Amino acid sequence: MDVEGEVPAAAAAAVMNGLGGAEEASAAPVSAEQLDVEAYAAQYSGRTRLARLLFIADRCGVEAMQLEALRMAYDEIKRGEDVQLHRDVAAKIGGRLGPRFGLDQAWVDTVTRRADQRKEKLENELNGYRTNLIKESIRMGYNDIGDFFYVHGQLSDAFKSYIRTRDYCTTSKHIVQMCMNVILVSIELGQYAHVSNYVSKAEQTPDSLDPIIVAKLKAAAGLANLETKKYKLAARKFVETGIELGNNYSEVIAPQDVAVYGALCALASFDRSDLKSKVIDNINFRNFLELVPEVRELVNDFYASRYGSCLGHLEKLKPNLLLDIHLHEHVETLYMDIRHKAIIQYTLPFISVDLNTMATAFKTSVTMLEKELAALITENKIQARIDSHNKILYARHADQRNATFQRVLQTGNDFERDVKSMLLRANLLKHDYIQKTSGSRKM
Repeated sequence: MDVEGEVPAAAAAAVMNGLGGAEEASAAPVSAEQLDVEAYAAQYSGRTRLARLLFIADRCGVEAMQLEALRMAYDEIKRGEDVQLHRDVAAKIGGRLGPRFGLDQAWVDTVTRRADQRKEKLENELNGYRTNLIKESIRMGYNDIGDFFYVHGQLSDAFKSYIRTRDYCTTSKHIVQMCMNVILVSIELGQYAHVSNYVSKAEQTPDSLDPIIVAKLKAAAGLANLETKKYKLAARKFVETGIELGNNYSEVIAPQDVAVYGALCALASFDRSDLKSKVIDNINFRNFLELVPEVRELVNDFYASRYGSCLGHLEKLKPNLLLDIHLHEHVETLYMDIRHKAIIQYTLPFISVDLNTMATAFKTSVTMLEKELAALITENKIQARIDSHNKILYARHADQRNATFQRVLQTGNDFERDVKSMLLRANLLKHDYIQKTSGSRKM
């Protein structure tokens, strides 16, 4: 059977190699000493908890935090059955946590032996179902094999098994379950085109969806749009995510993530009216923002034009956001977009702006501010010119003096036309030049 969306071996290998962490290991280390690794990891479950812990271990510049993340990952792996990941994490620890956190070959052998027996049993059962052509049993058989591969870290094989259940789905509930399984594996493999496709498939099922499923689909769609840098679409999906999500999708995303991802994407892409209606006045999304007070405050500061305070909150959050497995590569772009929007909104109401005052508001130097303004003017995002000598920004709004002159001139022309019309009418009446209804006239 042909399998839709074959997963590249390289993607699967990256996931197997520390759930994608190996790829990031060469990136510049990030220092985030204020991050409570244990509290952070407690928000998640399953493989995403492992992925996030290993990502922190690879990216952070604080050895104590790195070892804490590796220790937690090691213990979490021992509660599962992914022997390859166990080998990888033991190698990363490299004996730094003592003999208890080394490679446990006895555990590896036991899990491998048990896995071989389980796999053989599942394959025999599936072959029996296929021989008897029992459609529902075949679907469940492929699901069970998909679950087996997923637990053992063979995500590419799990993806294929879940996809194969599609031909044996007989109800809307079966289709939704298939879609949710494919979405889960696709997120871990970084195959976000599949995520978007299967979110759409699930949303198009004829039966009404459970509110929790709807919230999960919105969050998954938000992640897919975030990863493909469609920030405005991502913001819309996150702010539409129902509060029913709660901790029901901890294998993918935490409610705090919905608040952070949604707020940052909205600040970077929404106009002022959308920010007010879809974020600040959105009672549903406000419940997510309450979980992350500092993000709620920076959104309110931005809308209230307290840009210095807003940017200050962003800088405090930055080290932790750079350790987020989904957000890290978007932080610089989102921050730059938010800053540029703040600069544009700051200059919009004024004809002239003192750059010294503006630099103080944005907590930067006049020189750096000039460079930013020059870039925005070049990109046609600000209609203005810079008086570099006097350090003043002059807005190129429509020339008000010229516009006033043109209006006066037009008013004069209109007045002249009206006066001529009145004089013509007066002269016609004076000379008794009247058009008769019969068509004759009197001179």
